[in-house]
Amino acid sequence: MPVKLPDLPAALLDAALVAPAWPFEEARKLIERIKRSGQTSVLFETGYGPSGLPHIGTFGEVARTSMVRRAFEILTRGAVETRLLAFSDDMDGLRKVPDNVPNKEMLTRHLGQPLSRIPDPFGTHDSFAAHNNAMLRGFLDGFGFDYEFASATAYYQAGRFDATLLRMLARYEKIMAIMLPSLRQERAASYSPFLPIHPETGVVMQVPLTGHDAAAGTITWADPATGQSFTTPVTGGHCKLQWKPDWAMRWCALGVDYEMAGKDLIDSVKLSGTICRALDGTPPEGFNYELFLDAEGQKISKSKGNGLTIDEWLTYAGPTSLSQFMFQKPTAAKRLHFDVIPRAVDDYLTFIEAYQRQEPREQLGNPVFHIHGGAPPLPEYIGEGAHRTSLSFAMLLNLAAVANSEDPAVIWGFVQRHASAVTPQSHPRLDSLIRYAARYFRDFVRPAKSYRAPDEVETEVLGQLIALLKAQPADASPEALQSALYDLGRGVPRYQDFAAKGATPERPGVKTAFFSMLYEILLGETKGPRFGSFIALYGIKPTIALIEQALDGQLMAGHQAFLATRGTPA
Repeated sequence: MPVKLPDLPAALLDAALVAPAWPFEEARKLIERIKRSGQTSVLFETGYGPSGLPHIGTFGEVARTSMVRRAFEILTRGAVETRLLAFSDDMDGLRKVPDNVPNKEMLTRHLGQPLSRIPDPFGTHDSFAAHNNAMLRGFLDGFGFDYEFASATAYYQAGRFDATLLRMLARYEKIMAIMLPSLRQERAASYSPFLPIHPETGVVMQVPLTGHDAAAGTITWADPATGQSFTTPVTGGHCKLQWKPDWAMRWCALGVDYEMAGKDLIDSVKLSGTICRALDGTPPEGFNYELFLDAEGQKISKSKGNGLTIDEWLTYAGPTSLSQFMFQKPTAAKRLHFDVIPRAVDDYLTFIEAYQRQEPREQLGNPVFHIHGGAPPLPEYIGEGAHRTSLSFAMLLNLAAVANSEDPAVIWGFVQRHASAVTPQSHPRLDSLIRYAARYFRDFVRPAKSYRAPDEVETEVLGQLIALLKAQPADASPEALQSALYDLGRGVPRYQDFAAKGATPERPGVKTAFFSMLYEILLGETKGPRFGSFIALYGIKPTIALIEQALDGQLMAGHQAFLATRGTPA
C-alpha cells in the first residue's frame, strides 16, 4: 500500500536526495538495502523491556526511528510500504522487584518467571507485562506515533519464531562458537542460548544443556535444585532465548530492516549481527546513539534515578521540545537535566520561525521538518507590523520573574497589554508555553535568582536609562528600544567595545557586560532576552518602576524575604 505523504513541493523532494541531515543519511542506507534485496516493504523496530514503565529513552528511540522512517518514505516518494514494530520483551524473567510498584511481596514470590505470567501488582490487568505493555501503548499513542505493538510472549506462543528457533537449534554449535568468546570463563561453562520455561515452577531457567536434538526440536536439561531431568521443545513458547541470540533471531524471523541502539550496545549489535548471518539473515541497518548524562556529567541510570523522567520534562515543556532535544546530535553525549529545557523550547520555536524563510535544502536540515513529519506548523506571532513579535520561553520566564508571579493569568496580562487581540483561544501554543513557563519559574528560576546592588557607575547608567525611557513613545518598537539601549551603552566608557565588528573611535560597539548588568540588577539573572523586546512587552512605565525598585533596594530585599520563607540562605 503506498504511503501517504504531506503535500511537499517538487524542489524539496529533489533536495531530499542529497540532504545531509542524519535521518536522510540513515534512510539512504535503507535505499541501498532494498536495491540489493528487491524487497517491496521495510520493517523498522524498537525494543522495550516491560519490567519497568516507559521512560525518556523509550521516547527518544521511537521518535528518532520515526524520523528515519519518514525520511525514507520521502526519498522513495511513498512507493515502499513501511511499518514500525514496537516490540515488548515480555517473556523475560523478572530479575528483581522494582522499587516503584505495590505488592512487592507478591512479586518476590514470582521472581524468575516470565513477566507475562506474573500477576499484575496494580490489579488492573491480567499480568505485570500486560499492565506495562498497556502503559507503553498509551505512552506511544499519547505522542501520536504510528506503530504496531508486538509481544514476545504472543509471538513465541503463536509459533511466529518456531522456524528460526529450529534453525538455531540445528546450528547450535555454530551459535555457541560465536557466543562463548564473549563470555567470562565461569559464565561460558554453563551457558546455553536456549532458556527453557520450567514446566512445574514456570521459571525461566538459566541452565546448561545436557543434550539437544535438532531433529526432534528439543533440548534436555536438569533442574539444579532437584536434579530432575526435563526435555523441552524449543518451539511453541516452551522456551525462549538469551537476549543477544533472541535479538538476532527476531531480526532474522521478522525480517527487521532497521533498528537503532545505544552506544553501550555496540558490541552486542555486532555479536547479534554475526548470529543473524549464521541463521542466513541480514542484520538490520541502524546507528548507535549516545547516552544521556545527568547534571554532573554521569551516565543516567534507571536504578540510580539520577536523570530526568519524561513526566518531569512534560511538566515544564511540551513533547515537541523533547523531540527537538532528541533530534540534535544524536551521536553526541548530552546532559539531560532540568536546565536544558528552556533552551530546547526556544530552539524549537526559533526553528519553527526560521522554517518559513528557508530554501528547501535548509528546510530539510531544520529539526521541525523531522519532528512534524515534513509538515511543521506556522509560528505564532503577537502584535502587528513593526510591533509583530514572537515570544520565547526565556522572555516569558523573565516576565514571570519581574512580576514575581507564578500565575499564568499575570503573564497573560503583560502579553495582552502589548497585543490586546491575542487570547489563549487564538494562540493555544502560546497559552501552553505560558503555563509551562509559570511552572518552571516557580520551581527553578525564582529560587535561584540572585539580585545585586548597582555600583556607582551602574547607578548613574540606570538613572540615564530611566530618562531615556521617559523620552520614548509608549508604542516604541522593540527595535527602536534596543537601538536606544545600544546608544546609551556606547556612551559609557566601561561598556565601550572598540574591537567590535564595524566599531569606530566615534561609534564604538557595546560590550555584553552592559546587558549582563541589566539582567543581574533588574532580573536577578546572568543572562536574558533582547532587552528592547523585553521592555516593549513588559511596558515602558513598568520597566521604569522596576529600575527605581532596583535603585532603592526593593528588588534585593523582596527576594531575600522570599528566600527566608523557603528556609533558603540568601
